[in-house]
Amino acid sequence: MKDIKLSVIIPVYNEVNTILEVIRLVKNERHKKEIIIIDDRSTDRTRELLSSIHDDAIKVLFNEVNRGKGYSIRRGLEQVTGDIVIIQDADLEYYPDEYGILIQKILEGKADVVYGSRFLGQHRVFHFFHYLGNSILNLIANIILDTNLTDLMTGYKVFKTPVIRSLKLYADRFGIEAEITAEVFKRRYRVYEVPISYSGRTYEEGKKIKWTDFFVSLGWLLKSALRGIVVEQDTLVKMTMMRNNNRWTYDKIKPFLGKKVLELGSGLGTFSNYLLNDGEEVTLTDINEEYEIYLKNRFIGNPWVKILRTDIACIDEAVGVERFDTVVGINVLEHIDNDVAVLQKINKVLSADGKIIFLVPAHQALLSDFDKKLGHYRRYSKKELQDKLVSAGFTVKKIEFMNFIGAIGWFIKFRILRDRYMPGITIQLLDKFIPLIALIEKYVKFNFGLSLFCIGETKK
Repeated sequence: MKDIKLSVIIPVYNEVNTILEVIRLVKNERHKKEIIIIDDRSTDRTRELLSSIHDDAIKVLFNEVNRGKGYSIRRGLEQVTGDIVIIQDADLEYYPDEYGILIQKILEGKADVVYGSRFLGQHRVFHFFHYLGNSILNLIANIILDTNLTDLMTGYKVFKTPVIRSLKLYADRFGIEAEITAEVFKRRYRVYEVPISYSGRTYEEGKKIKWTDFFVSLGWLLKSALRGIVVEQDTLVKMTMMRNNNRWTYDKIKPFLGKKVLELGSGLGTFSNYLLNDGEEVTLTDINEEYEIYLKNRFIGNPWVKILRTDIACIDEAVGVERFDTVVGINVLEHIDNDVAVLQKINKVLSADGKIIFLVPAHQALLSDFDKKLGHYRRYSKKELQDKLVSAGFTVKKIEFMNFIGAIGWFIKFRILRDRYMPGITIQLLDKFIPLIALIEKYVKFNFGLSLFCIGETKK
C-alpha cells in the first residue's frame, strides 16, 4: 500500500463555498496521491481561489469554455500518473476519508473498478424523484448489461489506471456516468460496489443535476451499450461465448500438448484454461497491457501459470534461456507482418523435438475488410503455411482445414454482404452447429474451411 499512488480527479464548476474544504480533506486522506483539478469555466469566484493554489501535489487546469463534467474528467485523465484513479466531486456530498474502503478490493486484486453506492451506505434521506430516476436508470442498465448495479450515477467511481484509459468516452456532461458504466460492463471488467456515506445537497445548496439529465444519461447508456468496442477486443469477448468451438479446438490440440507450454497471444485466456488441464507449467503472453492485467487477475493464485507482456516478435528475448516443449498460437500468426521471422524466433524457444501448434484463418479469397479490422495481414493457403513452417526450421506433421460451414458463412457475410462486425447472436447460433460440424469432419476431409490447423516439429 505504501507504493500505491492515487490520482484524484476533481471536476469543478461554481463551487466557491466548498472547493477549498474538499481539497483539504483530499490532501489529509492518508494515501500517497496527486490531485488534478479541472475548473469548467466557473462564473463565481472558484477560479480565483484555484488560481491562488501553489502546491506541487496539486495540478489545476482551466477550461476556456464550459464543457461539462465528462469533458473535464477526460481532460484530467490526460494528466494521470497514479496507479488508481478516483473521481471526486467538488462539493461535500462525498467523504474522502472513505478512499480506503473504495480502493480495498482493487488492492486485494479482486476488482478492476469499484463503485461507491450511495444506497448501500448511510445517506441523507430526501429527493424521492431523484431516487426514482436513479432506480429506473439502474433497472434499464442492469437489463441491458446483465448485471445488478445499485448506483450507476454515483460520483465515486474508482479504477485501475489502465482500465479507465481503455474506455472510449465521449459524453461531455452528466451522461459520462452512464457512458462509463456501459463501457466498463461490456468489457467484462470485474466491478464491485461498496457502501459509502452520502450527504446529498438541495438545489439551494448548489446541486446541479436536473430532471432532463435522466434522458441524457439514458441516451448515453443506450448509445454506449450498442456501440462496439475495438473490433479485435469485441471479437475476443464474443469468442468466449463459443464454448463448443473452443472445446473442439482443444480436443484437436490435446494429443500434441507437452508438459511445458507457451501460449502466444493469450488475450482473455479463452484457451489458457484448457491448456492448464494438461500442462504442468504454462506461460501466457500478450502484448496488450489490458489483457495482461486481466490474465493476472484471472490466474492470480495458480502457481503453475506465468504471465508475460511481450510482443511475439521479441519472444526469444522475453523468455531468455527458458525452453518449452510446446508453443500454441490460436489465431495469432495472421497478425504478424513478418511471420517467417517470428516463426524462426519461436523455433529458438523450443526444446529438442518441441512442437508448434497453430490455428490460422484459411483462404486468401476469404480476406475481407473485417479481417483487416481484426488486424489480419493475410489468410493462409495450405501450401503457404507449410512452406513458411519449413523455411523456419519445422517439419510439418499435420495440416488440415477446419469448419467448412464457417467458411461458407464467412464468405457470404463478409465478402458478399461486406458486414463490418460479428453479431453475438450469429456467433452463438454457429456454435450450436459445431458438434455436428466436428462429427462430419471426423469422417469427411474437406479441401476448404474457415481455419487451418497445423502441427510442426523442430528439427534440432
